[in-house]
Amino acid sequence: MTYLGEKDYHHGSAERLGVLVVNLGTPDAPEPGPVRRYLREFLWDPRIIELPRPLWWAILNLVILNIRPRRSARAYREIWTDQGSPLLLYTRGVAEKLAQELESTLPGPVQVAVGMTYGNPSIASALDELRAGGCRRLLVLPLYPQYSATTTASVFDRVAHQLMRTRWLPELRFITAYHDEPLYIESLASRIEDHWQTHGRGERLLFSFHGIPRRYLDNGDPYHCQCHKTARLVAERLGLGQDQWLVAFQSRVGREEWLRPYTDETLERWGGEGLGDIDVVCPGFAADCLETLEEIAMENAERFTEHGGGTLRYIPALNDGPDHVALVATLVRRHSVGWPEASAQYDAQAREADARASRERALTMGAPR
Repeated sequence: MTYLGEKDYHHGSAERLGVLVVNLGTPDAPEPGPVRRYLREFLWDPRIIELPRPLWWAILNLVILNIRPRRSARAYREIWTDQGSPLLLYTRGVAEKLAQELESTLPGPVQVAVGMTYGNPSIASALDELRAGGCRRLLVLPLYPQYSATTTASVFDRVAHQLMRTRWLPELRFITAYHDEPLYIESLASRIEDHWQTHGRGERLLFSFHGIPRRYLDNGDPYHCQCHKTARLVAERLGLGQDQWLVAFQSRVGREEWLRPYTDETLERWGGEGLGDIDVVCPGFAADCLETLEEIAMENAERFTEHGGGTLRYIPALNDGPDHVALVATLVRRHSVGWPEASAQYDAQAREADARASRERALTMGAPR
């Protein structure tokens, strides 16, 4: 990232719109060492774990990082692809296709970069890439449909921290949530309908969202409410009755109470009731990852069957499919309104001429070449 002492401006430089697409992150490899580095960065974020730092430092470094990396590495190996992490693969796919879509629909030049809140490629490296490309307007798009301080706010913290080190700040806009965006709801509903058409319809549909500690909700985090709104809108779009769907929360850790009901306990109960095939969708995950592919499609599918249920059928995330790309492109175009690159009056030749004239005036006045 550029430091205050570094030159951050050249007269007559071309300008463009930069879009920073952000996801949570992933280890560099499914091995204990990289997983440990990733978990240390992730779990040390005070947005993730709201405990006094000295207490949490001891728990994290003396207990968790001595136990969890090896176990998590085994889980990552279960889902790793020849191209690497599924989450990174799909996030890059979204960014690449988004860039193509915006180039054909926005009047002015645009550049898209991928940054991960934790791990690589980092938000810092993505901001460097956009700055080097002349991006004087920056739109940050965290791929978190539902807002939480644990996710969306962490992205803002990282972006703000890096921009503190930049002399000439870009204009900045930040998309905080899109949990009730009509295109998002329609994309989820279409994904579920396509799954039903191929595999048949299960007896019930479970919406499984990543959990957070209950006290975060009590302290004002809107995540719980936005998850329920997303599920309700999708269920209404699908015409489901109240007894045909349910919202639950997965991935809890520790002994503290998290958002209820818990996904694993719900599936154990459903299995005990003798339910046959069921469908599970995870709307809070824009791209498939460890929590969907291993925790839901493998671990919890086995739990459901072991407790007397039929087959748990996981419905894949939107990933880099055309509906998802159309959704994020719509969000970018909407949030770019008023910026030159999104204006129908954008004139590339005129702006080029203005940039050349600006440089010539600066050189005449003694600016360095």
